[in-house]
Amino acid sequence: MFLELIATIASGFAAAGVVLILNKAMRGRLPRWFMPAAAGLAMFSYVVWSEYSWLPRMTESFPDGVEVVSVNYETSFYRPWTYLSPLANRLVAVDTRMNRRNEALPDLVLTRLVLRARWEPGADVPVIFDCAGSRRAALTDAVAFAADGAPVGADWVTLPPDDPALARACAEGGERGV
Repeated sequence: MFLELIATIASGFAAAGVVLILNKAMRGRLPRWFMPAAAGLAMFSYVVWSEYSWLPRMTESFPDGVEVVSVNYETSFYRPWTYLSPLANRLVAVDTRMNRRNEALPDLVLTRLVLRARWEPGADVPVIFDCAGSRRAALTDAVAFAADGAPVGADWVTLPPDDPALARACAEGGERGV
């Protein structure tokens, strides 16, 4: 966040510098308000670009196997342009590289959810999906595994059968042998 503030200020100084050079080249013919207006417009443009490019920049940084399954978009009154094009502010991805299945319990998939939000620290949450039961449980310290590999003490959350994270995690091709 601090670096984006610095970049915003730098864009304002850069635009003011360009106007200053233009004004010198034109022998002072530009109106006095032009320099602050150009600096403000440059800073505003950078902030809007930064907000709208957050999702593509974030997803491009993911390695192969991390697949976005949900994106939250928001609108706000103090950003009226978001009513025309809502801003992405959070995403959920499934790290399919971490998929593990137990031969004894093939309907359970151990994987990781990648949670990212604008202006907030990210979190990687290990979870278990029950593909047959359409449910999910976070792997916390309270969860233990029985001798057969079944989770004990899991706090299961029922999911709709068309949940995109459930569908992605349960897709065939996950690793075996947990």
